[in-house]
Amino acid sequence: MADLSKTAIDAAVAAALAAFAAAGSNAELKAARLAHAGDKSPLALANRAIGELPGPQRKEAGQRIGHARDEVRRALAAREAEVGAAELARRLDAERVDVTLPVSFAPPGAPHPISALIDLVSEVFVSMGWEIAEGPELEAEWLNFDALNITQDHPARATTDTLFVEPLDSHLLLRTHTSPVQIRTLLERPLPVYIVCPGKTYRADEFDATHVPVFHQLEGLVVDKGISLAHLKGTLDHFAKAMFGDVRTRLRPHYFPFTEPSGEVDLECFVCHGASVGDPEHPCRTCKSEGWIEWGGCGVVNPRVLKACGVDSEVYSGFAFGMGLERTLMFRNNAADMRDFVEGDVRFSRSLTGTAR
Repeated sequence: MADLSKTAIDAAVAAALAAFAAAGSNAELKAARLAHAGDKSPLALANRAIGELPGPQRKEAGQRIGHARDEVRRALAAREAEVGAAELARRLDAERVDVTLPVSFAPPGAPHPISALIDLVSEVFVSMGWEIAEGPELEAEWLNFDALNITQDHPARATTDTLFVEPLDSHLLLRTHTSPVQIRTLLERPLPVYIVCPGKTYRADEFDATHVPVFHQLEGLVVDKGISLAHLKGTLDHFAKAMFGDVRTRLRPHYFPFTEPSGEVDLECFVCHGASVGDPEHPCRTCKSEGWIEWGGCGVVNPRVLKACGVDSEVYSGFAFGMGLERTLMFRNNAADMRDFVEGDVRFSRSLTGTAR
């Protein structure tokens, strides 16, 4: 049975007050509270033992223990206020800020890698005497498909690939490529035309490491007298060197409704430079030991496209090319996941652009 004598109760109170006074931090004070004011403290055990006393002694013991516990609680509350104030003062002193120092009111950011790449590409082509052309992202179906010789039954015109705008009979859609800008240019500007069209495009694609439903394309168009496939090859070689350094390009036969002949443009692997081809002991993960990496599509402008824009294909000819800017940036900077481009993490932008503003 707990000792309920006045001497024992006074000793428990004195021990509690001494422990509270010795505590110099919230952690130490918490330990002292559990030891002297908790459920297993001497005073708590004495309070539970009151019920075992005979009736005449119970009242006196209850008053004695009640006064003792009140004194301990008041002492604990006062010490908690003192220790809390002291710790707050120490923390404020440690975290003190010199308000006289100059500060930046906006956190440092960085240009988005795609924006920086568009600026770089624009500089490359403007230095060649080309112009930068732009157009609306909400586009007419005729400009996006029909004027480019894309037939009504072409798979690209299905709702599984293209994002049409309701009502469907409005024949409006979110452009699937920046080629409508080329059509608008041929309809509105006098010849010759030397333009490059960077901008957003939209497809009904999955959102994964290599696909996003909103991405960026760069397309170039030249229409002039005497333009041939050789001019296209020279332009692509110059553009590839500006983007990737000393690399070669090659053209593979392909089919596009808006160019004839058409081709896929490949880049010589900028990691192995073709050395991994036929060398199983030194494979290249970038090109899968093929020596070349697909970059985009190109070709000589189809005469039907020129005719749709009111251009005499007997006098004028031209070439066009297009590639994804995200893909170009992934090649340049070894970015592995296209989702990083749209998640807004400024650390990603800084790592790819290397500049902050």
